Amino acid sequence: MSSLQGKAIIVTGGGSGIGAASAIEAARRGADVTICGRREAALAATAAAAAAEGLELRAVVADVTSEADVVSLLSSTVAAAGRLDGLVANAGGGGPLAPYHLQDVDEFERVLRLNLVGTMLLIKHSVPHLRVEGGSFVGMSSIAGAVTHPYFGAYTVAKVGIDHMMRNAADEYGRFQIRFNSIRPGFTSTEIMQGLQPGSPIYESYVENTPMAGVGEPEDVAKLVGFLLSDEARWITAQSIGVDGGNALRRGPDYSTSVRHSFTAEELLED
Repeated sequence: MSSLQGKAIIVTGGGSGIGAASAIEAARRGADVTICGRREAALAATAAAAAAEGLELRAVVADVTSEADVVSLLSSTVAAAGRLDGLVANAGGGGPLAPYHLQDVDEFERVLRLNLVGTMLLIKHSVPHLRVEGGSFVGMSSIAGAVTHPYFGAYTVAKVGIDHMMRNAADEYGRFQIRFNSIRPGFTSTEIMQGLQPGSPIYESYVENTPMAGVGEPEDVAKLVGFLLSDEARWITAQSIGVDGGNALRRGPDYSTSVRHSFTAEELLED
């Protein structure tokens, strides 16, 4: 297991799923970990799960789309830990499923802001700290940044943007020995995916397009996060790495059944 002993790490979106798993994994490897998110109860649950293993997480309520919150998160973490060695920009999400001609503009912009602007703000305010010793910034992309996901609207655009933001940042800040990489999870068993039941058309469309024919777990992504944060990954930067059981070799999921429940055939231009 790659050691993170002595390193100070921030994980955004740390209240559930991949963020929670990544934070606990980093703590297991010896890191001083701060988690943040908008839901205090969710952060407390992650901290409790870590405490059950004898680990300690620092929790900060923060919204990554607020520059003031991001500044406060970084300053409080560095004040408590004395340094910053890595940041996992995991906070993100999507919006209602709809084809582009039916997309709500406000929702489209909200999703872009949450994923892209939030990640940019974290880069902006972490680089001055990371440049002191060098470090690792991990952006959370998605398989939706690698293969088409019809009806996902701004989410697909945002995830491609995160991939390219990591490449640009790697080029800009490599001189400070700061590494920037993104991870592209596939279908992962998180709370946001709990509504998809085995045997349903959407669930099966994921499985049949995954060579390993299964579903990932948050810990599968967290293991890669732990490695990318570590010194063992010192020569890895500007990469977008899939954790998807091979799903990116084929195609994205089929959400047409869900969309047909939300819109009429005429609205979907199927008349």
